[in-house]
Amino acid sequence: MKLKLFIIALGAACFLACSNNGKSKPDREDPKAEFTFTAERAPEYDQWFHRTKGWFGGDGIFMVRKDGVEYDNAVNRSEIIIWFSDTIIGEIVDGVLSFFKMINNSLASVPTNGNPPSFKWDSIQNQPASVIVPTTPKTSEGEYYWLGDGFINTEDNNNLYVIGYRIKTNDQQQTFGFEEKGNTLIIVPNTDLYNWRAAQQFDIPFHGDRPITSVPNFGAGIFVNTEKAGVANPDGYVYIYGVKGQEKELMVARVRTKDFADFSAWRFWDGQQWSNQFDAAKAIASNVSNELSVCQLSNGQYALVYQYQTMSPIIAMKIADRPEGPFSDMIELYNVSNDIEKDKDIFPYNAKVHTVLSGQNELVISYNVNSFDFFNDIKEFPNLYRPRFIRVKYAFK
Repeated sequence: MKLKLFIIALGAACFLACSNNGKSKPDREDPKAEFTFTAERAPEYDQWFHRTKGWFGGDGIFMVRKDGVEYDNAVNRSEIIIWFSDTIIGEIVDGVLSFFKMINNSLASVPTNGNPPSFKWDSIQNQPASVIVPTTPKTSEGEYYWLGDGFINTEDNNNLYVIGYRIKTNDQQQTFGFEEKGNTLIIVPNTDLYNWRAAQQFDIPFHGDRPITSVPNFGAGIFVNTEKAGVANPDGYVYIYGVKGQEKELMVARVRTKDFADFSAWRFWDGQQWSNQFDAAKAIASNVSNELSVCQLSNGQYALVYQYQTMSPIIAMKIADRPEGPFSDMIELYNVSNDIEKDKDIFPYNAKVHTVLSGQNELVISYNVNSFDFFNDIKEFPNLYRPRFIRVKYAFK
């Protein structure tokens, strides 16, 4: 089992207690409102991924609507496309794992009527296979993709843009036997958004030849701040969030939607202004997860949602007046300890909001569950490795 980059450096995690109900006042010079909320399980979405045949496990869940709308407070208006990273295909019979095969990525589609998703993967010689493999000029033999966030580019024929991480197995490392080699922009044509083998792939140049762990790694989350996405008071930019180093520092870049594939047009927040220098990027938060989300709240502010300290049980949030911050103190939304208490090796990670599932004054949030002792624990807990969901209802007073 190839564990994700989110556990390269664990640090000393402080697991804090968290209530499912609470309130917090953002620490800003001129706070607009007091944020109050309740949080509970969202079992209808849990059941989408609690399966016993075919696709029955995966992580790295991201999703978009085919029409590119992220906010309209309505359901069942457009098909939803979901993509996963490491995926297990197989069968569970009477609660016992019969067989499984791991692939590096897979897809699912949610129909317009809101029925449960159907799952998709490739097949090579009658064996499950990943839906996409790296083919860029910088790709070397044996590399594969983990997939970051993405969006429907309404300024480019509604093609799907996704950030991919090129990964290679490193047999010299016993604990974390992999390393990231570079990032890719994947553009899937809207003529067949489930045929990722037909996608264009472009090396993202910012890292150069430096180790990925020493620079911001963009693609952890994407916020589309445009009118077509359904955002209030949009500025027309796409914001791309990246994570750097052991402190899990969060950084942000932005670019006009139509210019997304022009990497010279990207600008990086240096703490004061938007710079054209990649190395000028400064942290806007820390102790975040390697996958996360930034979305707009009903009052026009912005919410950063993440797994606190990468793998703690806390799903956390910060609020800001602008997508680049400054962000408030942390708000503890939910504690997922019940999902990890079965075994000391089980951990949660990568909480994020899915606005295409969320209603008015609501955040539907997924998080993943995995194990450091994966191959033993997946036999004991066959449905361990899948997304879980909660629903946060909020108000401003």
